[in-house]
Amino acid sequence: MQDKDPITLDQPIQRGQTQIAALRISKPSAGQLRGTKLVDLLQMDVGALITLLPRITLPPLTEQEVQSMDPADLTECGIAVASFLGKKERQPNEADTASPAA
Repeated sequence: MQDKDPITLDQPIQRGQTQIAALRISKPSAGQLRGTKLVDLLQMDVGALITLLPRITLPPLTEQEVQSMDPADLTECGIAVASFLGKKERQPNEADTASPAA
């Protein structure tokens, strides 16, 4: 399974004595997408992200922890999820997005 680079949280999640300051998002399988609509994930629908993120985050978050996330952190997670949903050939690579040499 393909993972994104860790997302450093602006507002770390407090879990008992442990503070979660960064998350790794794994590419979801079709089974992990169960109960969500792909269009909702592409639109970064909060309800769809609350359903999916506990299934694909490391360390695994609870649904309640996702509900309590800072909106900026949830947005970063949503961007990571949306990037997994396109075919590789349709995703820009570094050569496509690099600015031309001066």
